Amino acid sequence: MAVIEKKIYYFERPGKENTDDCLRLSLDAVAKMGLKDVVVATTSGDTGLMYSEAFKGKGINLIAVTHSHGFKEANTDEIQPDIASKIKQNGAILYTGTMVTHSIESAFAQKFNGLYPTLIVAQSLRRFGEGTKVCCEIVMMATDAGLIAEGIDVIAVAGTGRGADTVLVIRSAASKRFFDLKILEIIAKPRL
Repeated sequence: MAVIEKKIYYFERPGKENTDDCLRLSLDAVAKMGLKDVVVATTSGDTGLMYSEAFKGKGINLIAVTHSHGFKEANTDEIQPDIASKIKQNGAILYTGTMVTHSIESAFAQKFNGLYPTLIVAQSLRRFGEGTKVCCEIVMMATDAGLIAEGIDVIAVAGTGRGADTVLVIRSAASKRFFDLKILEIIAKPRL
């Protein structure tokens, strides 16, 4: 059995100050591993725009995943139309959909103070950091939408709040087959 030595990059703190390093590590991982799919979380669009500019013309299927419409407040999108347009012009796919661990069950939990399976999953994944939870979520969202195939290895990038601080290699799965989703490698994550 071959063992491949890999370095995991640990950031001192979570947050957007790690975004440039995450982009560099993502570009390096795509080149070294020959992966063709990158899924990146973007709320305001800044991280999605940065990634779409860096991967433009490289033959990579880049999907920038935003919060669902109305996530922050009714009838709103958090991403500005001009930034969304630039991301698309750079050849990336911009996907807005419901987060699989933050949907109807969250409404029930708030209303009835209950504990529900998707909330347990979300909290369990957060033990590895907010970015790890979001990476898993956006890969399932992109797979559910048919933007990436199931059972392939993809680079997933997310962060804590704004920007990026987590880069993972994930074997994709649709949310219906959540237990087939595998975190194969941790490239970078916050230590705290």
